[in-house]
Amino acid sequence: MLKIGNVQLDNNVILAPMAGVCNPPFRKLVKEHGAGMVCAEMVSDKALVHHNEKTMHMLEVLEEEHPMSLQLVGCDVESMKRAAELVSETTADIIDINMGCPVHKIYKNGAGAALARDPEVAGRIIETVISMVDKPVTVKFRKGWDDSNINAVEIARIAEQAGAQAVTVHGRTAKQLYSGKADWDIIRQVREAVNIPVIGNGDVTSPEDALRMVEATGCHGVMVGRGALGNPWIFEQINHFMTHGSHLPEPNARERIHVALRHLDLLVADKGEYVGVREMRKHAAWYIKGLRGSAQLRELINKEETNEGMRSLLLSYLNDLEKNSAITA
Repeated sequence: MLKIGNVQLDNNVILAPMAGVCNPPFRKLVKEHGAGMVCAEMVSDKALVHHNEKTMHMLEVLEEEHPMSLQLVGCDVESMKRAAELVSETTADIIDINMGCPVHKIYKNGAGAALARDPEVAGRIIETVISMVDKPVTVKFRKGWDDSNINAVEIARIAEQAGAQAVTVHGRTAKQLYSGKADWDIIRQVREAVNIPVIGNGDVTSPEDALRMVEATGCHGVMVGRGALGNPWIFEQINHFMTHGSHLPEPNARERIHVALRHLDLLVADKGEYVGVREMRKHAAWYIKGLRGSAQLRELINKEETNEGMRSLLLSYLNDLEKNSAITA
């Protein structure tokens, strides 16, 4: 069982910190479905320092989602110091430093993946954050900036030397974004270079992927990102497969729709109807992906503005699916 500093994870399968996705409702659902730890979407150091209302709300941690990691993104040592002081007051169990985000608006100012291009500043930021919090600090980064600038092993060693309790390595370069194939060998190289836990990230979308990553890299934990979209079941599926070597049954249409409805309820309760329903549009599309007639339903979902309307769409769709299945049985 994976332990990061003084934090014992429930298992070794972790939800990745995806922007615009990993809010308390989604984290709660994923935790209920077997994630060993959940990670919040990144929060900006400068937004925290300026007490931005929306950003401050992102520091909320539900009691039932522990252990939980809260991720900071920034590149200025003083600003990260002040932000770390604020997050140290939350109930998050772990503080993660984002050195891997490949999105232009993040890296253009030197944060995210761009920070890993400056190992000296990266090390100072890690040391500074650690000095301000009484929680374990971890660092997430990519293989490198591009194929000519691969420095994951160097950053991992700097993180360890600075006092980080674990690192997460995404096997793509920043320039790849999410295209191509993740290089798991770089995860193996990092695993062999440091003596702190190494979590592998990239292209884990099935139980078999998770097992192959562990076997190929020796990583201590597996992080799941896009494979969890509309699919919180992947965590319990991976845990079962890794423990027993067999597969849990795939969720049927009724299970998928009912979890989607629960997700809708949680989002509306957390963000209000206007924002919650609009955020649910993408999640609903992910839940129904691959089901018969999902393309037509997706068009309707993307126009829906009310809680009642979204609920009615999903229930009517499920009713039609089950009626047609009964007719053709």
